[in-house]
Formats: sequence, C-alpha cells, structure tokens
Amino acid sequence: MKKASILLLLSIVLISCKPTQTSKTTFFTSVKIDTLLIDKISIRPITISLDKVWYAADKNRVGFLSLVDANKMERKINKDSLKLEFRSIAQTTNSIFVLNVGNPALLYKFSKNLVQKKLVYEEQNEKVFYDSMQFWDDNEGIAVGDPIENCLSIIITRDGGETWTKIPCENLPKVVEGEAAFAASNTNIIIKKNNTWIVSGGKKSRVFYSPDEGISWSVYDTPIIQGEAMTGIFTADFYNEKIGFIAGGNYEKPNQNFQNKALTTDGGKTWKLVGENQGFGYASCVQFVPNSNGEQLVSVGANGLFYSKNKGTTWKQLSSDSSLYTIRFVDNVTAIAAGKDKIIRVRFLSN
Repeated sequence: MKKASILLLLSIVLISCKPTQTSKTTFFTSVKIDTLLIDKISIRPITISLDKVWYAADKNRVGFLSLVDANKMERKINKDSLKLEFRSIAQTTNSIFVLNVGNPALLYKFSKNLVQKKLVYEEQNEKVFYDSMQFWDDNEGIAVGDPIENCLSIIITRDGGETWTKIPCENLPKVVEGEAAFAASNTNIIIKKNNTWIVSGGKKSRVFYSPDEGISWSVYDTPIIQGEAMTGIFTADFYNEKIGFIAGGNYEKPNQNFQNKALTTDGGKTWKLVGENQGFGYASCVQFVPNSNGEQLVSVGANGLFYSKNKGTTWKQLSSDSSLYTIRFVDNVTAIAAGKDKIIRVRFLSN
C-alpha cells in the first residue's frame, strides 16, 4: 500500500473516532420587546400563520397584522345592535374562525383576507358562553363553552367549519355544579394529532381528554386550586402526546403562587404540582418553548412574563408587563403576545 493511501486511511479512522460534539442547550435570560399595535382594544385570542397574526377582540372586531411591516386589516362585525366580544379564534389553510362569548353565541367563518364572511353557527341561551376553539385539520374542529345542562358545551365540525353540531350531554362526562371554563386566552383546548384536552375551573378543576377527535371522552382530576368561582385552570399546553402543563390559580388573588402550576408526563392522567410558592401567581396563558424537549415554558398573566427552563420547577421574570393576556411562538426564540391595548413581538435572548 502506498504511503499516501496509509495516511488517508489513518486520517479517516481518527476522524471517525473523534467524540461527537453535542449542541449546547440555550436558556433565555432576557427579552427584547417591539410594539406592533397600540389601540383601545382587548385581545385574548390570537393565531399565527406565515407572516401574519390574526386576532379577535372586543367591540365586534376581528383583524390581522403583518409581521413584516405591522400593517393592519380589521373588520367590525355588525349583528343587529349586539356588542360582541370575541375570545376564540382558530384557522384552517384557507379560513379564519371567530367565536364570541355571551348570548347569543355567534361563530363566523372568514376568508383569510377577511373579505368573505359567513355566520356558520348560532346558539341562543341565557347560559351560553363559549371559551375556546381549535381545529384538528382543515375539516375537523372543536369549540368548548360553559355548561348549559350538566356537561360542558362542546360543538364540532367535520366539514371544514361549514356546519357545527353540539355533542349531547349523554355522550360527555358530567360536570359538577359550579364547574365551567375560563375564556382567558383561547387555551382551554389543546390538540396534538388526534388527542384533545379540555381544561375546566371553578368549583372543580379537571382535564377532559379525547383520544379520537371528540368521539369519546375521559376526565381526570388535578391538584390545581379549586372550589371557588374564580379558581382553577385558566390555561394549558401540551408539548407532545405525553408532556403537558396547566396553570391558573385564583383570579381574585393574583399574587397567590401555590397550587397554580402542574405538570403531566402521562398524557394528562396524573398531574404533579410544581413551582410551589415561587414564580407567578394567576396566569392567563402558558406555552411550551418550541424544540425545547418539553423542558422550557413561558407564561403571561397578572405578574408579567415568566420563563422556566426546567418544566416549571423554577421561574424567572423576564417582563413585569401585567397587561398581556396571551402569547404564541413564531419560532424557537420569537413570540407574539397580546392583551390590553396592544400587540407586541417578544424576542427571547440568551447570554
């Protein structure tokens, strides 16, 4: 064998035996905030796609904001003389759906340029109050509301949002008196593939689970504070089919930071309290950081914006802004947040 060939072979062996370098996990230490919209507006639900953030709001309004140049397109929905407050929003490839709280419940389907509008569901009852809405895919979607009878109000579409059907109470788990849901940030419903979780609060705070896109349901207890009208789970997120997080607390005691955060690693069957007596109190929205292996979370609520790098065990305050109601990630280090009178872009920074 020639000398050159021997040297080449030796180089290959040395390279192949060199230890593989593992990528270092990045943790957030601060944030940079850019204000995209300032208005007299209350925004609790947002949804992001490509270069736009769609929002639904109070005073009959639905709109979108360009994430490139912050240009806004907004429509006001006039229905008789009703004052509508929209707290649920969802999207498919070609459509945006918004749903208001209160009586009557009105669910509208929009084209993504907001030019075309269609009322696809209406429900009238003095107890009607829808809290959240999501889609599994372009054909099938779900919305949840407070009980009118002895179950949560759940409506489902199987035809791309053209028609919606309410699930009869005999096909759903029963709720206890005083158990309902909170329209805090459109995060009462979480979907991962065919799996669906719905969270409740009030006199009882539980997790309702369906493995088959709303056909069958189970219900699991949680250790989150409950028993009063304004206690319980206000928000939830799942990183995958197993790892999930719930948060909330006592809306009337926003600094109370115990029994308000819990983690599951078995798909919601069991929950463990974390972050007891530290971090935030009342929270209106919690989200997993994308591509963080289910380790990192952010929350917004009464005590500002908080971040955890260890599944909610400890928390660091990154902003004291208490006016944010909801937050969604655009990528691993960028999120859009909205709330009272504003929409902002949050860039998470690390050392």
